[in-house]
Amino acid sequence: MEISKSLIEAEFAPRTTYLNTAVNGLLPRRSVRAVTALAEELGEGRAGGPGDFSAVTAARQSFARLAGVDEGRVAVGGSVSAHVALVAASLPPGAEVLAPEGEFTSLVTPFSVRGDLKPRYVPLDGLAEAVRPGTALVAFSAVQSADGRVADLAAVRAAAAAHGARTLLDASQSAGWLPLEAGDWDFTVTAGYKFLLCPRGVSFLTVTEEAQESLPALYAGTVSAERPWQDDTMYGPITELARSARRYDETPAYLPYHAAQKSLALLEEVGIEAVHAHGTALAARFRAGLREYGHEPVPGDSATVAVPGLGGRAPELGRAGILLSGRAGNLRAAFHLYNSSADVDRALDVLVGR
Repeated sequence: MEISKSLIEAEFAPRTTYLNTAVNGLLPRRSVRAVTALAEELGEGRAGGPGDFSAVTAARQSFARLAGVDEGRVAVGGSVSAHVALVAASLPPGAEVLAPEGEFTSLVTPFSVRGDLKPRYVPLDGLAEAVRPGTALVAFSAVQSADGRVADLAAVRAAAAAHGARTLLDASQSAGWLPLEAGDWDFTVTAGYKFLLCPRGVSFLTVTEEAQESLPALYAGTVSAERPWQDDTMYGPITELARSARRYDETPAYLPYHAAQKSLALLEEVGIEAVHAHGTALAARFRAGLREYGHEPVPGDSATVAVPGLGGRAPELGRAGILLSGRAGNLRAAFHLYNSSADVDRALDVLVGR
């Protein structure tokens, strides 16, 4: 399935060569309109101004479909670190948490700050082999932020199952271009503002039914009740939490979630398989061009391409209207549904001076 050029032109209008989705995805026009309408209602004191929880529900349902799980497994919130903190709070003192070296801060810091857990870090390509009987949790990103490497998901999943370890997959750099099967993992966390094309303030947590038995509902509020928005759940302690993962919801910010509803619907319309084929083809074109001019990118078939040693070139490229990022010494470009071969060629032209 090819991505409709007319649909992309109707939804996106970048004024730069935008290859920076690994930092922040572009908002579709439909999402901008949704936020604008709600902000105007709020500014004018109209009835719809505070926002509508139905938009949150629609975003939850849409993400559930994209992630291949029932909506009852999905909790919403504002950040990955807050979701990870719930998982960290569920572990007993002394539990070993295994993670890759150089993993993104939000995924590992909630475990380290507890002070009574045992974090252990190993190279990404040795993560599966490092799981052992004493490992309580394996926490890792499907795609590494620093260089776009894709983890061996099947190997890690098998190793964790063999040793009775739970798994926490961060899909922030993958969901939206790499197919996600959230049901394969005890927990997944996903920031919405990258390849899911949502604003900051949108984040998703998925939890298996078994894992829900030990996960504390630390953020429980009105939206966490089995029957929200009732008098007996708006005043005084909630006596019955939601029987689904909704018990782990943070009270959502409506402006971002009104946009998220539209952004996720667009991704469903396009299809993740189509986005995957499109983004990885552009990334392969970029890698081939880099090698032709003597630059060796990090190998792989990720939609994110990293070139070691060239991270300092990002500001120069930015001045030329090409937005990429420098991460851990790498020049990092990320390709998504709104990019084209012309974007690849423009970046190569400036980078190699042709």
